[in-house]
Amino acid sequence: MTADSDPLAHPGAPERFPLSRRELAIIAAVWSAYAVLSIASRLFDLPERGSTFMIGSAGVALAEALCWALLTPPILALADRFDPDRDRARQIVQFLVLGVVVAVAVGWLGTWLRQTLTPGGPRPPRDVASFDAMRGLTRGRGGRGRGGPPIWFGILNAIVLYLGVVAAGIARAFSRRYALRRHEAARREAELHAQLAEARLDALRRQLDPHFLFNTLNAVSALVERDPRGVRRMIARLSELLRHSFEGGDEAEAPLREELALLARYVEIMQVRFQGRLTVETHADENVLDALVPTMILQPIVENAIKHGVERATGPGSVRIGAAADGGALVLTVRDDGPGPAAPSARTGVGVRNTVERLRQLYGDAGSFTLAPGATGGTVAEIRLPLRTRARALGTVTALGGVHV
Repeated sequence: MTADSDPLAHPGAPERFPLSRRELAIIAAVWSAYAVLSIASRLFDLPERGSTFMIGSAGVALAEALCWALLTPPILALADRFDPDRDRARQIVQFLVLGVVVAVAVGWLGTWLRQTLTPGGPRPPRDVASFDAMRGLTRGRGGRGRGGPPIWFGILNAIVLYLGVVAAGIARAFSRRYALRRHEAARREAELHAQLAEARLDALRRQLDPHFLFNTLNAVSALVERDPRGVRRMIARLSELLRHSFEGGDEAEAPLREELALLARYVEIMQVRFQGRLTVETHADENVLDALVPTMILQPIVENAIKHGVERATGPGSVRIGAAADGGALVLTVRDDGPGPAAPSARTGVGVRNTVERLRQLYGDAGSFTLAPGATGGTVAEIRLPLRTRARALGTVTALGGVHV
Protein backbone atom coordinates (compact mmCIF):
# COMPACT_ATOMS: atom_id res chain seq x y z
CA MET A 1 0.00 0.00 0.00
CA THR A 2 1.39 3.37 -0.97
CA ALA A 3 1.45 6.52 1.14
CA ASP A 4 -1.25 8.02 -1.05
CA SER A 5 -3.60 5.06 -0.65
CA ASP A 6 -3.01 4.50 3.06
CA PRO A 7 -5.07 7.00 5.05
CA LEU A 8 -2.78 6.55 8.03
CA ALA A 9 0.15 7.91 6.00
CA HIS A 10 -1.29 11.40 5.74
CA PRO A 11 -0.07 14.10 8.15
CA GLY A 12 -2.28 14.39 11.17
CA ALA A 13 -3.74 10.90 10.87
CA PRO A 14 -3.64 8.66 13.97
CA GLU A 15 -0.66 6.28 13.97
CA ARG A 16 -1.16 2.52 14.19
CA PHE A 17 1.56 1.20 16.48
CA PRO A 18 3.78 1.27 18.51
CA LEU A 19 2.28 2.69 21.65
CA SER A 20 2.82 6.34 22.37
CA ARG A 21 4.87 7.49 25.35
CA ARG A 22 1.67 8.55 27.07
CA GLU A 23 0.16 5.08 26.63
CA LEU A 24 3.34 3.39 27.88
CA ALA A 25 3.25 5.66 30.93
CA ILE A 26 -0.38 4.67 31.55
CA ILE A 27 0.53 0.97 31.31
CA ALA A 28 3.35 1.44 33.81
CA ALA A 29 1.06 3.38 36.15
CA VAL A 30 -1.76 0.81 35.97
CA TRP A 31 0.45 -2.17 36.78
CA SER A 32 2.29 -0.25 39.47
CA ALA A 33 -1.09 0.45 41.07
CA TYR A 34 -1.95 -3.25 40.71
CA ALA A 35 1.24 -4.18 42.56
CA VAL A 36 0.52 -1.65 45.32
CA LEU A 37 -3.04 -2.96 45.76
CA SER A 38 -1.81 -6.56 45.83
CA ILE A 39 0.68 -5.72 48.55
CA ALA A 40 -1.92 -3.71 50.47
CA SER A 41 -4.37 -6.63 50.39
CA ARG A 42 -1.85 -8.73 52.34
CA LEU A 43 -1.45 -6.22 55.15
CA PHE A 44 -4.20 -8.01 57.05
CA ASP A 45 -1.89 -11.04 57.31
CA LEU A 46 0.97 -8.97 58.76
CA PRO A 47 0.22 -9.63 62.48
CA GLU A 48 -0.04 -13.35 61.91
CA ARG A 49 2.66 -13.92 59.27
CA GLY A 50 5.17 -11.22 60.13
CA SER A 51 7.31 -8.85 58.04
CA THR A 52 9.19 -11.63 56.27
CA PHE A 53 5.93 -12.82 54.75
CA MET A 54 5.14 -9.26 53.61
CA ILE A 55 8.53 -8.93 51.92
CA GLY A 56 8.00 -12.17 50.04
CA SER A 57 4.45 -11.18 49.07
CA ALA A 58 5.73 -7.83 47.82
CA GLY A 59 8.27 -9.61 45.64
CA VAL A 60 5.55 -11.83 44.18
CA ALA A 61 3.26 -8.84 43.50
CA LEU A 62 6.05 -6.88 41.81
CA ALA A 63 7.02 -9.90 39.69
CA GLU A 64 3.41 -10.42 38.56
CA ALA A 65 2.97 -6.71 37.78
CA LEU A 66 6.20 -6.68 35.77
CA CYS A 67 5.08 -9.76 33.86
CA TRP A 68 1.74 -8.14 32.96
CA ALA A 69 3.42 -4.86 32.04
CA LEU A 70 5.59 -6.76 29.53
CA LEU A 71 2.63 -8.74 28.16
CA THR A 72 0.30 -5.74 27.76
CA PRO A 73 1.87 -4.20 24.58
CA PRO A 74 1.66 -7.42 22.49
CA ILE A 75 -1.89 -8.06 23.73
CA LEU A 76 -2.85 -4.50 22.75
CA ALA A 77 -1.17 -5.00 19.38
CA LEU A 78 -3.34 -8.07 18.77
CA ALA A 79 -6.46 -6.22 19.92
CA ASP A 80 -5.58 -3.36 17.59
CA ARG A 81 -5.99 -5.76 14.66
CA PHE A 82 -9.46 -6.85 15.76
CA ASP A 83 -11.97 -6.08 13.01
CA PRO A 84 -15.61 -7.01 13.72
CA ASP A 85 -16.45 -6.76 10.02
CA ARG A 86 -14.31 -9.72 8.93
CA ASP A 87 -14.13 -13.35 10.18
CA ARG A 88 -15.17 -12.48 13.71
CA ALA A 89 -15.26 -16.12 14.89
CA ARG A 90 -11.65 -16.79 13.90
CA GLN A 91 -10.48 -13.66 15.71
CA ILE A 92 -12.37 -14.62 18.88
CA VAL A 93 -10.79 -18.09 18.79
CA GLN A 94 -7.36 -16.47 18.50
CA PHE A 95 -8.07 -14.33 21.56
CA LEU A 96 -9.31 -17.35 23.53
CA VAL A 97 -6.29 -19.50 22.65
CA LEU A 98 -3.91 -16.71 23.56
CA GLY A 99 -5.88 -16.10 26.75
CA VAL A 100 -5.56 -19.74 27.85
CA VAL A 101 -1.82 -19.76 27.14
CA VAL A 102 -1.24 -16.49 28.98
CA ALA A 103 -3.48 -17.41 31.89
CA VAL A 104 -1.85 -20.82 32.44
CA ALA A 105 1.66 -19.41 32.14
CA VAL A 106 1.10 -16.40 34.39
CA GLY A 107 -1.08 -18.33 36.83
CA TRP A 108 1.48 -21.13 37.20
CA LEU A 109 4.34 -18.63 37.55
CA GLY A 110 2.50 -16.56 40.16
CA THR A 111 1.49 -19.60 42.19
CA TRP A 112 5.00 -21.05 42.08
CA LEU A 113 6.56 -17.74 43.12
CA ARG A 114 4.03 -17.32 45.92
CA GLN A 115 4.73 -20.78 47.33
CA THR A 116 8.46 -20.28 46.90
CA LEU A 117 9.02 -16.77 48.26
CA THR A 118 6.55 -16.57 51.13
CA PRO A 119 7.46 -17.98 54.56
CA GLY A 120 6.26 -21.44 55.27
CA GLY A 121 6.27 -22.33 51.62
CA PRO A 122 8.49 -25.06 50.26
CA ARG A 123 11.75 -24.67 48.50
CA PRO A 124 11.09 -25.05 44.77
CA PRO A 125 11.76 -28.46 43.29
CA ARG A 126 14.85 -28.70 41.18
CA ASP A 127 12.78 -29.44 38.10
CA VAL A 128 9.91 -26.97 38.29
CA ALA A 129 8.43 -28.37 35.08
CA SER A 130 8.25 -31.93 36.39
CA PHE A 131 4.96 -33.78 36.72
CA ASP A 132 5.22 -33.94 40.52
CA ALA A 133 5.84 -30.22 40.74
CA MET A 134 2.85 -29.40 38.54
CA ARG A 135 0.62 -31.77 40.52
CA GLY A 136 1.71 -30.21 43.78
CA LEU A 137 1.02 -26.71 42.57
CA THR A 138 -2.34 -27.75 41.18
CA ARG A 139 -3.39 -29.09 44.57
CA GLY A 140 -2.16 -26.05 46.38
CA ARG A 141 1.03 -27.69 47.63
CA GLY A 142 4.64 -27.31 46.81
CA GLY A 143 6.80 -30.10 45.59
CA ARG A 144 7.09 -31.38 49.19
CA GLY A 145 3.48 -31.10 50.30
CA ARG A 146 3.50 -27.66 51.95
CA GLY A 147 0.36 -25.52 51.62
CA GLY A 148 -0.32 -22.60 49.32
CA PRO A 149 -3.03 -21.30 46.98
CA PRO A 150 -3.88 -23.67 44.13
CA ILE A 151 -2.83 -22.87 40.59
CA TRP A 152 -6.46 -22.62 39.50
CA PHE A 153 -6.82 -19.49 41.59
CA GLY A 154 -3.85 -17.92 39.81
CA ILE A 155 -5.20 -18.95 36.40
CA LEU A 156 -8.62 -17.46 37.16
CA ASN A 157 -6.99 -14.22 38.29
CA ALA A 158 -4.86 -14.17 35.12
CA ILE A 159 -7.93 -14.72 32.92
CA VAL A 160 -9.70 -11.75 34.51
CA LEU A 161 -6.66 -9.53 34.01
CA TYR A 162 -6.18 -10.76 30.44
CA LEU A 163 -9.80 -10.01 29.55
CA GLY A 164 -9.39 -6.55 31.04
CA VAL A 165 -6.34 -5.85 28.87
CA VAL A 166 -8.11 -7.19 25.76
CA ALA A 167 -11.17 -5.04 26.47
CA ALA A 168 -8.96 -1.97 26.88
CA GLY A 169 -7.16 -2.82 23.64
CA ILE A 170 -10.38 -3.25 21.66
CA ALA A 171 -11.75 0.01 23.08
CA ARG A 172 -8.50 1.71 22.09
CA ALA A 173 -8.72 0.24 18.58
CA PHE A 174 -12.31 1.42 18.09
CA SER A 175 -11.41 4.86 19.40
CA ARG A 176 -8.51 5.10 16.96
CA ARG A 177 -10.68 3.92 14.06
CA TYR A 178 -13.28 6.54 14.95
CA ALA A 179 -10.58 9.22 15.06
CA LEU A 180 -9.27 7.97 11.72
CA ARG A 181 -12.72 8.16 10.13
CA ARG A 182 -13.15 11.71 11.42
CA HIS A 183 -9.72 12.63 10.08
CA GLU A 184 -10.51 11.09 6.69
CA ALA A 185 -13.88 12.85 6.54
CA ALA A 186 -12.25 16.19 7.38
CA ARG A 187 -9.53 15.61 4.79
CA ARG A 188 -12.04 14.70 2.09
CA GLU A 189 -14.16 17.72 2.97
CA ALA A 190 -11.11 20.00 2.73
CA GLU A 191 -10.18 18.48 -0.64
CA LEU A 192 -13.73 18.97 -1.92
CA HIS A 193 -13.72 22.60 -0.77
CA ALA A 194 -10.37 23.16 -2.49
CA GLN A 195 -11.61 21.52 -5.70
CA LEU A 196 -14.80 23.57 -5.59
CA ALA A 197 -12.88 26.81 -5.05
CA GLU A 198 -10.52 25.94 -7.91
CA ALA A 199 -13.46 25.15 -10.19
CA ARG A 200 -15.10 28.46 -9.33
CA LEU A 201 -11.91 30.38 -10.01
CA ASP A 202 -11.47 28.58 -13.31
CA ALA A 203 -15.04 29.42 -14.28
CA LEU A 204 -14.47 33.07 -13.41
CA ARG A 205 -11.28 33.19 -15.49
CA ARG A 206 -13.05 31.58 -18.44
CA GLN A 207 -15.89 34.09 -18.11
CA LEU A 208 -13.48 37.03 -17.99
CA ASP A 209 -11.46 36.09 -21.10
CA PRO A 210 -14.41 36.14 -23.58
CA HIS A 211 -15.71 39.35 -21.97
CA PHE A 212 -12.36 41.06 -22.52
CA LEU A 213 -12.01 39.68 -26.05
CA PHE A 214 -15.52 40.80 -27.01
CA ASN A 215 -14.90 44.37 -25.83
CA THR A 216 -11.54 44.56 -27.60
CA LEU A 217 -12.96 43.29 -30.90
CA ASN A 218 -15.67 45.93 -30.63
CA ALA A 219 -12.95 48.56 -30.34
CA VAL A 220 -11.17 47.12 -33.39
CA SER A 221 -14.35 47.15 -35.47
CA ALA A 222 -15.01 50.78 -34.54
CA LEU A 223 -11.63 51.88 -35.98
CA VAL A 224 -11.15 49.51 -38.90
CA GLU A 225 -12.10 52.15 -41.49
CA ARG A 226 -11.09 55.27 -39.63
CA ASP A 227 -7.56 54.30 -38.54
CA PRO A 228 -6.25 51.18 -40.33
CA ARG A 229 -2.73 51.74 -38.98
CA GLY A 230 -4.02 51.98 -35.44
CA VAL A 231 -6.11 48.86 -35.98
CA ARG A 232 -2.97 46.94 -36.96
CA ARG A 233 -1.34 48.02 -33.70
CA MET A 234 -4.43 46.99 -31.78
CA ILE A 235 -4.48 43.56 -33.43
CA ALA A 236 -0.77 43.09 -32.68
CA ARG A 237 -1.30 43.96 -29.00
CA LEU A 238 -4.41 41.78 -28.88
CA SER A 239 -2.36 38.89 -30.26
CA GLU A 240 0.19 39.38 -27.48
CA LEU A 241 -2.56 39.42 -24.87
CA LEU A 242 -4.14 36.25 -26.22
CA ARG A 243 -0.75 34.50 -26.38
CA HIS A 244 -0.14 35.42 -22.76
CA SER A 245 -3.59 34.13 -21.83
CA PHE A 246 -3.07 30.77 -23.57
CA GLU A 247 0.54 30.27 -22.45
CA GLY A 248 0.08 31.53 -18.92
CA GLY A 249 -1.27 28.21 -17.69
CA ASP A 250 -3.80 27.85 -14.91
CA GLU A 251 -1.93 29.82 -12.26
CA ALA A 252 -4.33 31.73 -10.04
CA GLU A 253 -1.68 34.33 -9.13
CA ALA A 254 1.20 36.09 -10.85
CA PRO A 255 3.81 38.71 -9.83
CA LEU A 256 2.56 42.28 -10.00
CA ARG A 257 5.23 43.28 -12.53
CA GLU A 258 3.86 40.70 -14.99
CA GLU A 259 0.32 41.95 -14.52
CA LEU A 260 1.43 45.54 -15.10
CA ALA A 261 3.25 44.51 -18.29
CA LEU A 262 0.11 42.73 -19.49
CA LEU A 263 -1.99 45.74 -18.55
CA ALA A 264 0.29 48.03 -20.57
CA ARG A 265 -0.63 46.12 -23.75
CA TYR A 266 -4.32 46.52 -23.00
CA VAL A 267 -3.86 50.23 -22.27
CA GLU A 268 -2.09 50.68 -25.61
CA ILE A 269 -5.10 49.12 -27.37
CA MET A 270 -7.44 51.51 -25.55
CA GLN A 271 -5.25 54.52 -26.31
CA VAL A 272 -5.44 53.72 -30.02
CA ARG A 273 -9.20 53.48 -29.72
CA PHE A 274 -9.62 56.83 -27.95
CA GLN A 275 -7.27 58.65 -30.33
CA GLY A 276 -5.31 60.68 -27.79
CA ARG A 277 -8.17 61.25 -25.33
CA LEU A 278 -6.87 58.67 -22.85
CA THR A 279 -3.91 59.12 -20.53
CA VAL A 280 -2.88 56.30 -18.19
CA GLU A 281 -0.26 56.69 -15.46
CA THR A 282 1.14 53.85 -13.37
CA HIS A 283 2.88 54.39 -10.03
CA ALA A 284 4.00 51.16 -8.36
CA ASP A 285 6.48 51.04 -5.50
CA GLU A 286 9.57 49.04 -6.41
CA ASN A 287 9.27 46.93 -3.29
CA VAL A 288 5.89 45.45 -4.30
CA LEU A 289 6.61 44.50 -7.92
CA ASP A 290 7.27 40.87 -6.92
CA ALA A 291 4.10 40.64 -4.85
CA LEU A 292 1.56 38.06 -6.01
CA VAL A 293 -1.79 39.26 -7.36
CA PRO A 294 -4.66 37.37 -9.02
CA THR A 295 -4.11 37.03 -12.76
CA MET A 296 -5.82 39.77 -14.81
CA ILE A 297 -7.02 41.48 -11.62
CA LEU A 298 -6.34 45.02 -12.85
CA GLN A 299 -7.54 44.80 -16.46
CA PRO A 300 -11.32 44.68 -15.73
CA ILE A 301 -10.99 47.49 -13.17
CA VAL A 302 -9.07 49.71 -15.61
CA GLU A 303 -11.59 48.81 -18.31
CA ASN A 304 -14.38 49.82 -15.93
CA ALA A 305 -12.65 53.15 -15.21
CA ILE A 306 -12.20 53.88 -18.92
CA LYS A 307 -15.79 52.95 -19.75
CA HIS A 308 -17.47 54.97 -16.99
CA GLY A 309 -14.86 57.69 -16.56
CA VAL A 310 -13.17 58.54 -19.86
CA GLU A 311 -15.78 57.31 -22.33
CA ARG A 312 -18.54 59.36 -20.69
CA ALA A 313 -16.43 62.51 -20.59
CA THR A 314 -16.58 65.04 -23.45
CA GLY A 315 -12.87 65.82 -23.31
CA PRO A 316 -9.63 64.01 -22.46
CA GLY A 317 -9.60 61.74 -19.46
CA SER A 318 -6.99 60.08 -17.32
CA VAL A 319 -6.63 56.92 -15.29
CA ARG A 320 -4.04 56.54 -12.54
CA ILE A 321 -2.97 53.13 -11.30
CA GLY A 322 -1.16 52.76 -7.98
CA ALA A 323 0.40 49.90 -6.02
CA ALA A 324 1.85 50.23 -2.52
CA ALA A 325 2.34 48.27 0.68
CA ASP A 326 0.26 49.03 3.75
CA GLY A 327 1.61 46.96 6.61
CA GLY A 328 1.05 43.35 5.65
CA ALA A 329 -1.33 44.22 2.81
CA LEU A 330 -0.88 45.14 -0.84
CA VAL A 331 -3.12 48.02 -1.92
CA LEU A 332 -3.94 48.47 -5.62
CA THR A 333 -5.82 51.60 -6.67
CA VAL A 334 -7.37 52.70 -9.95
CA ARG A 335 -8.54 56.34 -10.14
CA ASP A 336 -10.30 58.13 -12.95
CA ASP A 337 -11.27 61.79 -13.31
CA GLY A 338 -14.65 61.16 -14.89
CA PRO A 339 -18.05 62.33 -13.64
CA GLY A 340 -18.30 59.54 -11.10
CA PRO A 341 -21.01 56.90 -10.73
CA ALA A 342 -24.63 57.96 -10.73
CA ALA A 343 -25.42 55.04 -8.38
CA PRO A 344 -23.25 52.51 -6.52
CA SER A 345 -24.46 49.68 -8.80
CA ALA A 346 -23.95 51.59 -12.03
CA ARG A 347 -20.30 50.49 -12.35
CA THR A 348 -20.47 46.90 -11.20
CA GLY A 349 -20.37 44.98 -14.47
CA VAL A 350 -19.11 41.47 -15.16
CA GLY A 351 -15.46 42.40 -14.60
CA VAL A 352 -16.05 44.06 -11.23
CA ARG A 353 -18.32 41.26 -9.98
CA ASN A 354 -15.74 38.68 -11.02
CA THR A 355 -13.01 40.63 -9.23
CA VAL A 356 -14.98 40.63 -5.98
CA GLU A 357 -15.70 36.90 -6.27
CA ARG A 358 -12.10 35.99 -7.10
CA LEU A 359 -10.79 37.96 -4.13
CA ARG A 360 -13.25 36.16 -1.87
CA GLN A 361 -12.30 32.74 -3.25
CA LEU A 362 -8.55 33.34 -2.99
CA TYR A 363 -8.20 35.31 0.24
CA GLY A 364 -11.47 35.16 2.15
CA ASP A 365 -11.80 38.07 4.57
CA ALA A 366 -8.19 39.13 3.88
CA GLY A 367 -9.14 40.34 0.38
CA SER A 368 -11.46 43.28 -0.29
CA PHE A 369 -12.66 45.53 -3.10
CA THR A 370 -14.19 48.98 -2.68
CA LEU A 371 -15.53 51.46 -5.21
CA ALA A 372 -16.10 55.01 -4.00
CA PRO A 373 -16.26 58.59 -5.30
CA GLY A 374 -12.90 60.36 -5.40
CA ALA A 375 -12.16 63.33 -3.15
CA THR A 376 -11.78 65.67 -6.15
CA GLY A 377 -14.20 63.91 -8.50
CA GLY A 378 -14.18 60.72 -10.46
CA THR A 379 -14.10 57.28 -8.88
CA VAL A 380 -11.52 55.35 -6.87
CA ALA A 381 -11.40 51.55 -6.97
CA GLU A 382 -9.27 49.94 -4.26
CA ILE A 383 -8.17 46.31 -4.05
CA ARG A 384 -6.63 45.11 -0.79
CA LEU A 385 -5.04 41.66 -0.47
CA PRO A 386 -2.29 39.93 1.56
CA LEU A 387 1.24 41.05 0.66
CA ARG A 388 3.02 37.85 -0.43
CA THR A 389 5.74 36.81 -2.84
CA ARG A 390 5.94 33.48 -4.65
CA ALA A 391 8.50 32.29 -2.07
CA ARG A 392 6.04 33.01 0.72
CA ALA A 393 3.29 31.20 -1.17
CA LEU A 394 5.58 28.14 -1.20
CA GLY A 395 6.15 28.39 2.53
CA THR A 396 9.32 30.52 2.71
CA VAL A 397 9.30 33.73 4.74
CA THR A 398 10.77 36.62 2.78
CA ALA A 399 11.28 40.32 3.31
CA LEU A 400 9.59 42.65 0.84
CA GLY A 401 10.72 46.22 0.92
CA GLY A 402 11.62 46.08 4.58
CA VAL A 403 8.23 44.65 5.51
CA HIS A 404 8.42 41.00 6.62
CA VAL A 405 5.63 39.01 5.08
